Amino acid sequence: MVLKLKYFFDKPGEKQNFNFDISLPELEGYKNITFVSPVAISGTLENRTGIVSVSFCVQACLKHVCDRCLDEFERRYSFDFRHMLVRSLSGENDDYIVCENDELDISELAVSDLLLQLPSKILCRDDCKGLCYICGKNLNFSDCSCREKQP
Repeated sequence: MVLKLKYFFDKPGEKQNFNFDISLPELEGYKNITFVSPVAISGTLENRTGIVSVSFCVQACLKHVCDRCLDEFERRYSFDFRHMLVRSLSGENDDYIVCENDELDISELAVSDLLLQLPSKILCRDDCKGLCYICGKNLNFSDCSCREKQP
């Protein structure tokens, strides 16, 4: 969803709420990420005394493979984000989102923010025991006797 921002940049005091879903076909292009359901986005676009900001909540359900035991599982996520929007910057500054042509692709921004929030190591649970390094048995479900056989 592309937000047209010309009106907001020019009109201090304006505020608009938005609420939409990003469908599964739109989410197919992300490598190594499997979305289970559409991504829900709800938020507010606001101009306070000439400063335009967007705040939104992203809710998604993703399918993962545990990095320790290799089991597949699904996990729900909900994150809140806030960004300051500008038409242009005179230098480099990561604190602002530049909106060329007074437009913002909020779908792209929301999915990028979501993916950046995900942990680098995905575990099915905090106390995942992983796999036996000898026989490959999933130690979350039962113990194996491989270690007892080792000298």
